[in-house]
Amino acid sequence: MKEFTDSEGRTWIATAEEEESTDYKGRFYMVLKPSEGGEALPLRDVRWNSEKTARRTIDTMSLVELRRRLRLARGRH
Repeated sequence: MKEFTDSEGRTWIATAEEEESTDYKGRFYMVLKPSEGGEALPLRDVRWNSEKTARRTIDTMSLVELRRRLRLARGRH
């Protein structure tokens, strides 16, 4: 889980959630949530096989990358 601010100064949390599936591969997907509450924006095409890998990847994402992912999620939602 990683907090970041969007271009307007609002705080978001990047995290991963697990999808109920019998398939092991790609069970975890990226989710962006506003820290003050509100609707979460899933990015189901950004996937990982384990929670550990998801956390490590999210923790190493730059602010630029997180903002880019947020723009994509907003555009799709």
